[in-house]
Amino acid sequence: MTLRRQFDLLPVDREFLEEYELPWETIVDGSQWVLIHDFPTPHGYNHARVTAAIRIETGYPNTELNMVYFFPALARIDGKPIGATEAQQPLDGKSYQRWSRHRTGVNPWKIGRDHLGTHVILIEDWLEREFEKCPLA
Repeated sequence: MTLRRQFDLLPVDREFLEEYELPWETIVDGSQWVLIHDFPTPHGYNHARVTAAIRIETGYPNTELNMVYFFPALARIDGKPIGATEAQQPLDGKSYQRWSRHRTGVNPWKIGRDHLGTHVILIEDWLEREFEKCPLA
């Protein structure tokens, strides 16, 4: 697989992705996107690995990153619904599942501290927390 680099990342983001050790790409498809391939999901989902897409918002890093988009779409193996994941995002010739997740007042985006890496850690937390609020049957 040839990994595309259609735009440059901030040094902190590139360093994070290199240390994260998963294949990644930067693409432009209406917006700038980072695709992280072979992204692992916790036990309980229908796919062990997916591609996670993160839209780089205009104004980033002074503008927060939010949400994540997965391909293929994730579902719980116990059939319980995952809230706020119904919307689809056409991206790179595929249909990605949008996880509408956002920071809160308790965990706001902090300019100068937060970056792509802290957002990826938050995505990992969102995937785990899905089962904390509603454990596998």
